[in-house]
Amino acid sequence: MSDLLERLRGRGWRMTSQRRVVAEVLDGEHVHYTADEVHARAAQRLPEISRATVYNTLGELVSLGEVIEVATDGRAKRYDPNAHHPHHHLICSNCGTIRDVHPTGDPLADLPADERFGFTVSNVEVTYRGLCGACA
Repeated sequence: MSDLLERLRGRGWRMTSQRRVVAEVLDGEHVHYTADEVHARAAQRLPEISRATVYNTLGELVSLGEVIEVATDGRAKRYDPNAHHPHHHLICSNCGTIRDVHPTGDPLADLPADERFGFTVSNVEVTYRGLCGACA
């Protein structure tokens, strides 16, 4: 069983066959599928699943904080199931490949107190952009 499925069961989320197949599609360490990619993969396992069901399920998972929605400069949003594993993203600006990265250090510590403008910062999102090995 995937980490995502375990988390959803732990929350008491009603696990229909459609929801289960979406969660199973999202299982993996470097998974960043678009909604259409999730639908295509889910339909291979459950042919009757609708695009609307996939979009609604992804929206619920994002609302629950179980999946992260990743925006990539005008491209389709991607969905990352590693919401409970702190990480940043490395995105190829040519092909759109996304990888999870785990740099050392605390990015919040790099933000000086006088640059916080009175904010109480609770979350830091870092995105590295460049060209992947195949595009370079």
